[in-house]
Amino acid sequence: MMQIVTSGESGPVLGIESSCDETAVAVLAADGKVLAAKLLSQLADHARFGGVVPEIAARAHLAALPGLAREALREAGLGMGDLRAIAATTGPGLIGGLIVGSSFGKGMAIAAGKLFVGINHLEAHALTARLPGLVPEGAEFPYLALLISGGHCQCVAVDGVGRYRKLGGTIDDSVGEAFDKVGKLLGLGWPGGPAIEAIAREGAPAAFALPRPMKGRAGCDFSWSGLKTAVALVVGKLPAGALPRGLVADVAASFQQAVVDVMADRVDHALAMMPEARLLVVGGGVAANRGIRAALEAVAARHGAGFAAPPAALCTDNAVMVAWAALERLAIGAYDGLEAVPRPRWPLEELTG
Repeated sequence: MMQIVTSGESGPVLGIESSCDETAVAVLAADGKVLAAKLLSQLADHARFGGVVPEIAARAHLAALPGLAREALREAGLGMGDLRAIAATTGPGLIGGLIVGSSFGKGMAIAAGKLFVGINHLEAHALTARLPGLVPEGAEFPYLALLISGGHCQCVAVDGVGRYRKLGGTIDDSVGEAFDKVGKLLGLGWPGGPAIEAIAREGAPAAFALPRPMKGRAGCDFSWSGLKTAVALVVGKLPAGALPRGLVADVAASFQQAVVDVMADRVDHALAMMPEARLLVVGGGVAANRGIRAALEAVAARHGAGFAAPPAALCTDNAVMVAWAALERLAIGAYDGLEAVPRPRWPLEELTG
């Protein structure tokens, strides 16, 4: 249930992120200064399975959170009594991890007599650019947010905290999923995004003619399934066995260029649909890709808009963004308290400010 609070109380917030395979805790001062940020990657736990195993992820969150919370508070030089609130991601994401993180956060809040703030993971990504200092002139509303990750791919008009309009999204796979699957096809392991970006620098982007799904169509929806299938067909025609590095680099570069071209086209359409946006914000793990960043910055410039992409550490799942989203919600006096229920699916459009 959304709580409306008018108290002028302020103070640090502790944030918890456990929606997928990153366990993270951060403490932010009331003005957004990062006092501590702890993150434990589960990459090694899931790599041998070629993807995230929900049960393993949930158990890892449960084992790691108490220690990370203690370390974060110690680094911040604070005790539980110094905090204003505890915030935790309550959706969307893997339900096991969401239950662990939100339950742990609620337990901390109850024990210390503090507020609990349930946070939407997508809202946290969308608001990250508003962290003090990330955008020199500040990320003022409204702006366009492109959220691209292993689970999401959508263009969102950000009109204010809790005020979002989905302009377009993927009709099948997320772009991060496409990177992961192409990485597996090329024998690059999991996750595929960083590995493809690294080896693509050695390849020729025009070596293989791959499709640009949805490019040129009205609106700003995405589709990545056909591109992924096209890469599978290309690889299937190559010699059996381990592929030469040069060939892998060419396929990777061709795939990445196709993604860049589609991204630029879709965002160009999204900015045309939202002429009032003076800023393009990119968030999510795939936003760390430098080729995608460069292309989107050029698109924003053509529309006379600024461009903001958080540093790589704040693109992937992290607790700084969770604590910041809580501060944003506390500032307007609207948040989900102890009644917040973990939700594996939680569209941004369902939020209220």
